[in-house]
Amino acid sequence: MEKASNRQRVLLGHLHYSSSYNNHESSLSASACLAGGSAACGDDVVVVAAYRTPLCKSKRGGFKDTHADDLLASVLKALIEKTNLDAREVGDIVVGSSLAPGSQRASECRMAALYAGFPETVPIRTVNRKCSSGLQAVADVAASIKAGFYEIGIGAGLESMTVNSRAWAGDVNPKVKRFQEAQDCLLPMGVTSENVAHRFSVTRQEQDQAAVDSHRKAAAASASGRFKDEIISVATKIVDPKTGDEKPIIVSVDDGIRPNTSLADLGKLKAVFKKDGTTTAGNSSQISDGAAAVLLMKRSVAMHKGLPILGVFRTFVVVGVDPAIMGVGPAVAIPAAVKAAGLELEDIDLFEINEAFASQFVYCCKKLELDLQKINVNGGAIAIGHPLGTTGARCVATILHEMKRRGRDCRFGVVSMCIGTGMGAAAVFERGDDCDELCNARKVESNNLLSKDSR
Repeated sequence: MEKASNRQRVLLGHLHYSSSYNNHESSLSASACLAGGSAACGDDVVVVAAYRTPLCKSKRGGFKDTHADDLLASVLKALIEKTNLDAREVGDIVVGSSLAPGSQRASECRMAALYAGFPETVPIRTVNRKCSSGLQAVADVAASIKAGFYEIGIGAGLESMTVNSRAWAGDVNPKVKRFQEAQDCLLPMGVTSENVAHRFSVTRQEQDQAAVDSHRKAAAASASGRFKDEIISVATKIVDPKTGDEKPIIVSVDDGIRPNTSLADLGKLKAVFKKDGTTTAGNSSQISDGAAAVLLMKRSVAMHKGLPILGVFRTFVVVGVDPAIMGVGPAVAIPAAVKAAGLELEDIDLFEINEAFASQFVYCCKKLELDLQKINVNGGAIAIGHPLGTTGARCVATILHEMKRRGRDCRFGVVSMCIGTGMGAAAVFERGDDCDELCNARKVESNNLLSKDSR
């Protein structure tokens, strides 16, 4: 009898909690939520804001004299100021970062949160999955919200490639020589690019053309103001290397975009990683500094607070591939993530695929037979830059703002990238103002879209 009474109290408590949001959720379909369908419901994990700093050339760009924690503090502060959210309500901040020593970067991130105005009660941690670290941070927060650990969280990315090098610290275990795949984990990323180009016959001209297209699209997006909704300006300083004089500056735009890039110019560049190779400085991603942050919460909470919903986090997948051709990762991860969302590739309206190298970018697009008009419509990492730990969160900001701009003509977007040591990651997002059921979602009967080339 006592157990029955306790159960009634629990159920009544749930009903009381739900009723507090009734005025804000009248349009939601309770039956769809209970059925576990894809219709919009209060338990959806949604993105209400996503911002990034400009991305600047490492060692010589606008952030060459800016501390990494100042970059992160800028985007964290922007999230709170632009949404008027009470910072005390954030359950956790997860920051993706790839290059900095783990303990040091964790401390820097904690400091950055305090600089940004978060109280000491808000926790923060870091995550490192190399080039997908920023996307992994967003996925970790989404998973925690879905699990009920908290209702509001921030997934972010941070990298200063000016400050932190990609050099291996310490000795390498000699055991690695007995395991070929383990040896391949140590290959320079440029060598893996050459491996992809050679194995899958991606020509130098195809790679250079991809680079030209990236700069052209990024230049057009920057000139027309398409980045203005995602970029927050950063007040910082620049130091004259000869005199040591400091000059205050405000960085507002990406500084690696070259509008006049041409095939003729790129054709003059020599291969960097292999004699007679095809991977050059011009058709590879730029080494950059920058930060990005994404604010996520339960849909019911966002509606209760009256916050606009920028996007809905649908699925996330990470896969392993051959380390020697790590760049093929998106060709495997994208179909898996799309299938998990109950969609097919043709249902996706926009793709944001990180251009680590033109060779792997071209291969993945060709392998999946994607419509080039849907991919990196505002340019990619070859033009904008690739601060490793930041890129995943930056891509989320870029794609969601572009989806919002396109409105009803753009419903689903995919963010994906390859990952050093042989992995690929992909996430599916839905535009925020779509509250009907996923009427165009079809059951995928087989997984024959998955690439076999990595095996």
